[in-house]
Amino acid sequence: MRRFLRPGHDPVRERLKRDLFQFNKTVEHGFPHQPSALGYSPFLRLMAIGTRSGAIKLYGAPGVEFMGLHEENNTVMQIHFIPDQCQLVTLLDDNSLHLWSLKQHGGASELREEHRFTLKGPPGSPPSATQVTAVLPHSSREVLYLGTESGNIFVVELPSFRVLEDRTITPEAVLQRIPEDNCNRRSCELVEALREHPKNPDQILIGYSRALIVLWDLQNNKAIQHFLGSQQLENLYWQRDGSKFISCHYDGSYTQWPVSSDSRQAEPLENTVPYGPFPCKAISKIYWQTTKNGLPYIIFQGGMPRASYGDRHSISVIHGSQQTAFDFTSRVIDFFIIFSSDPAAEFDDPSALVVLAEEELVVIDLKSAGWPAVHPPYLASLHCSAITCSHHVSNIPLKLWERIISAGSKQNIHYSSMPWPIDGGTNIAPDPPQRDLLLTGHEDGTVRFWDASGVCLHLLYKLSTVRVFLTDADPNDNMNTLGEDEWPPLRKVGTFDPYSDDPRLGIQKIYLCKYSGYLAVAGTAGQVLVMELNDEDAEHVVDHAEADLLQDQEGYRWKGHEKLKTRDGPVRFEAGFQPFVLVQCQPPAVVTSLALHSEWRLVAFGTSHGFGLFDHQQKRLVFVKCTLHPSDQLALEGPLSRVKSLKKSLRQSFRRIRRSRVSSRKRRGGGGTASEVQEANAKFDQDALQEMELAPVQRKIEARSAEDSFTGFVRTLYFADTFLRDSSRHCPSLWAGTNGGTVYAFCLRVPPAERRMDEPVRAEQAKEIQLMHRAPVVGILVLDGRSTPLPEPLEVAHDLSKSPDMQGSHQLLVVSEEQFKVFTLPKVSSKLKLKLTALEGCRVRKVTVANFGSCKTDDYSENDLAVLTNLGDIQIISLPFLKLQIRYPCIRKEDVSGIASCVFTKYGQGFYLISPSEFERFSLSTKWLVEPRCIVDMPEVTSNNHVHNKSGTENDARKS
Repeated sequence: MRRFLRPGHDPVRERLKRDLFQFNKTVEHGFPHQPSALGYSPFLRLMAIGTRSGAIKLYGAPGVEFMGLHEENNTVMQIHFIPDQCQLVTLLDDNSLHLWSLKQHGGASELREEHRFTLKGPPGSPPSATQVTAVLPHSSREVLYLGTESGNIFVVELPSFRVLEDRTITPEAVLQRIPEDNCNRRSCELVEALREHPKNPDQILIGYSRALIVLWDLQNNKAIQHFLGSQQLENLYWQRDGSKFISCHYDGSYTQWPVSSDSRQAEPLENTVPYGPFPCKAISKIYWQTTKNGLPYIIFQGGMPRASYGDRHSISVIHGSQQTAFDFTSRVIDFFIIFSSDPAAEFDDPSALVVLAEEELVVIDLKSAGWPAVHPPYLASLHCSAITCSHHVSNIPLKLWERIISAGSKQNIHYSSMPWPIDGGTNIAPDPPQRDLLLTGHEDGTVRFWDASGVCLHLLYKLSTVRVFLTDADPNDNMNTLGEDEWPPLRKVGTFDPYSDDPRLGIQKIYLCKYSGYLAVAGTAGQVLVMELNDEDAEHVVDHAEADLLQDQEGYRWKGHEKLKTRDGPVRFEAGFQPFVLVQCQPPAVVTSLALHSEWRLVAFGTSHGFGLFDHQQKRLVFVKCTLHPSDQLALEGPLSRVKSLKKSLRQSFRRIRRSRVSSRKRRGGGGTASEVQEANAKFDQDALQEMELAPVQRKIEARSAEDSFTGFVRTLYFADTFLRDSSRHCPSLWAGTNGGTVYAFCLRVPPAERRMDEPVRAEQAKEIQLMHRAPVVGILVLDGRSTPLPEPLEVAHDLSKSPDMQGSHQLLVVSEEQFKVFTLPKVSSKLKLKLTALEGCRVRKVTVANFGSCKTDDYSENDLAVLTNLGDIQIISLPFLKLQIRYPCIRKEDVSGIASCVFTKYGQGFYLISPSEFERFSLSTKWLVEPRCIVDMPEVTSNNHVHNKSGTENDARKS
């Protein structure tokens, strides 16, 4: 009866758990999903981005980040910073306005929503009467001017959002001051733009959609001057001295207008169609920036010829004889220019163009020759090619770190050396305690190395595997090369490129050994590349080997894609990780598991057909093992033909249900009379009730059939030096777990170093374990005599780990989707198990060993299992006794891609994709926590807008 009793409450352990475990979502890495609005404060030097889901994110110097979320989850349409304040206003698509402030709270400052407001018209008025189309925060910092679809301009007091009805500028008031022969009532419909005079805050420029522009006197409530264009108005921009302004229009033209107090109606100085004379797209926004040399910078969005370039997303920069149309691969949301913000300065002197596109942020250096791009320290476009897998490596040695950075710096020579121009605030977070790498594999065959040590996820180096293979695209092609006479002068910028030359190039598995510098990368078409780090460019032949995983099988025919064709002869590689051997699996199915042991110079790989072992020092295949079940035809169809597979899987599902019902009837005496059946059922329910009172509730788990599809799918591979044959001698071993609940163990004979190149590595199958329920095996782990997980290869040699205990008996932990089971070694007898699916109703999706240190003392730490389930929960389970310590909800159970993308770190942190372009970072540890911490300077402003003093506020940058 003792095994049915639940364990008691241990107050000492509960206190220790509080010192070890704590769940926090700390920071979001990457580029905001579906951005919809952009704002910038020259005063704070902070940039704000709004999204379609109602999020608002502020960025300054690297490490300075804030985030807020509108409760309504509506699209953010516009963002406007209040001049010379730590405040901003957002306009949502439900016509609501929200005031946000950076304020201190509890000793730290945070982004907090202060007020919300929706403009309401008189009873019975149509929605267009108050639909806000333009927002102007006045330099007095006291009011907002709100232009609407009806042509009314409402004045709203800050921060109370009280409407000052007596100051409303109506279309009727505007038309009273304008001759009737120039315009009518419809001329004053839909306010397109509101701009304050740069030298006189009592005057504003009002731009109506139908090309009427009015200079309005706020003090006397009258029109000073009006301007009538011939084309629909898109936007307005004042020149710095206030003597002229620029209007841009729907037909792809822009016009200069003079401003004076002498004339009521002004004539345009100049009208220009930069990409005419053929019909052009609208210019939606324009800047006119003055410089010391007299030649202005004219920067505008759109204006391309409709017929030939109407589908391009471009921003053009014109400076004297220089003209470039920057061509983006995704839609441009908005842009701004960073220029001199000192009111006393005579010229604008622009330094940088900042463009928010739908899929990336691009910054162009306007000071350097050729206008190169600036390498961003954050807001990286993680999904420049779709992410297919992730791999995290903790505590990178300094030498390897410097070599990776050196390789990356050689790739970035085309970037500008300009410091990051958005530099508001100061990052005061402590330096990261260690160097961490996050490696992401991509659909186009690239692997990107990210600095994941701190708040900013920064790209260090990009590796491409394309050069090894023959593809349709030439890797030497330059997308930016243009002929001298090419018009328009387009230049491709940005890194977002969602198109892959060949889907077979996609990276599926990555394994990096941080001690030796060896890297193994496996892909969609069965290719496994082993690489080593080289500090110089090199040209060499990549050795090839084939691993036929169906060599002992007859009658099978692969129906999927072909293998990738390789290049003959020497291939030139740039400095960094360079492949020296390619192992091609046959059939060329997706590589589903990968393991690298750099001390033994071995790499193991698995697919849906079997697994193999390759000696990358002798460049020789050691063995292959086919795991395919005779009835598993689905594994031979490949990932690109799934129509028949769906029918087959549905058929198998119905068969399982039918089998389950039939067996249930048989158990309950299906052949007896109705009364006998009823009596048997009553007895069955009574027995079940008694069992429930004694033990935790367990669900009935239907055993899986060996005929289920993909049973031979190799889910995990693991190298271990342990006792496999007898308890007196340990030896190298390779373990493999499959989708059908089978574990294979092979003894390896690795020759000593002095005879390593002379004698072959030998392998012999020693064990085969079949789990009762045939649940997929997702993890294998060997514990030494101290019940500690075996160290990584070369970890002991670098004095970074204790030598494993080879005196006591070792234990084998097999983690399936449904349960955790501990076996003794070498006998492989069951010792302990924890049922997860039967008790919790969930399945294991990811599992790893994590080290948790106490926040109270540096002397205590322990190894536990971090487990992610299909319900999105994270469970921490103790080793070696398999006791559930704590459970945290982390990912929505509906977010299947987020659960599939999750990767744990060695010290209790993790990452998962919350969108195709963003990683959410979380921490399970009280000791290891990476989150923004910064100071934002709050300059004090005098009445003439000059800055004369600064004081700091501290920020914890947690989400509001």
